[in-house]
Amino acid sequence: MPAARADLTRGAVYSNFPSKRALYLAVLVDMVERTDTGQGPASSAGPAEALGVFARAWLERLPLVDDTPAGGHLQLRSLAGVLDDEPARTALTQVTRLEALLLALSLESRVPRRRGPVRRVRLAELVLTLLNGSGQLAERAPGFGDPFDVARACEHLAGIDLADTWDPPHLPYVVPAQPCQDPWVPPTELLDQLTGRRVGFDAGGVVAVLGTSRLEAAEEAVRAARPGDRVTVAVTTGDPAEIGRLVRLRISDLTGCLRRAFAPDAWPRLHLVLDDRALLASAIGLPDADDATEAAVRIRDGHIVARAEGRGAAHAAATAGASNSPRPRGAGT
Repeated sequence: MPAARADLTRGAVYSNFPSKRALYLAVLVDMVERTDTGQGPASSAGPAEALGVFARAWLERLPLVDDTPAGGHLQLRSLAGVLDDEPARTALTQVTRLEALLLALSLESRVPRRRGPVRRVRLAELVLTLLNGSGQLAERAPGFGDPFDVARACEHLAGIDLADTWDPPHLPYVVPAQPCQDPWVPPTELLDQLTGRRVGFDAGGVVAVLGTSRLEAAEEAVRAARPGDRVTVAVTTGDPAEIGRLVRLRISDLTGCLRRAFAPDAWPRLHLVLDDRALLASAIGLPDADDATEAAVRIRDGHIVARAEGRGAAHAAATAGASNSPRPRGAGT
């Protein structure tokens, strides 16, 4: 909101933010979260049709030819020239991997069960590459290309066989989670970024707290979780003003498009929390969580029954207590 509309001087506005980047990201977050994304489908379509709807929702941000450069910059949620340091670029890479996982899980839910586990992360990465590339080109050459052609191309990508498998080489070497019997007193005011509803922690399952430089580890919890497990991923950062807002911007933007393309029964079976105040991190015993944090716990009967930290923590917590590690869901063949 401009300073005049807020009845504030420009200096008063700037004083509420540690940097111009934080202010710009706050403007984008507010714009995205205020956007009316409309109602999603009553029932989920097949992967190709859903990808077409998702792409069209994403492409609505493309500026028109006669838009001003500044207006087009905002409309695109452009980050050009904004992420000029390594922590921010790392966070963007990691949140983009998380975006691909969320889109992939929605697509995987549309695959008939008789086909067995199928992974669609590489397909989701390809779709996001095409869409983000279209956005960058639109910023530099407004009016070039036809967004409807791009949406149709995304539909056709659903038929490509990318031989996608889930087989990270480090998983066999992950240190097992440590058994424990600690009290579990979770926070009550956290919202699920996917549904917009308050997250409940009464059911057992896995809680993974991941710093913004380790978000790709969310897939470890999802693939190793047992049937019926509730998987919650909490994103934490030591820089909520900038890195935290960057993650909120990207996730809010993506989930708005997902809700347009997929009915609730196809949304990822994953709760995603932005833990800016480290409430969930503290609840699992991590008072100093930061961008590099990678920790997870398994919850059962109101207690933390297993803990893991470091590389592979989400996998370790998800498989804790199993006599034999289950085949990862959605692992492909």
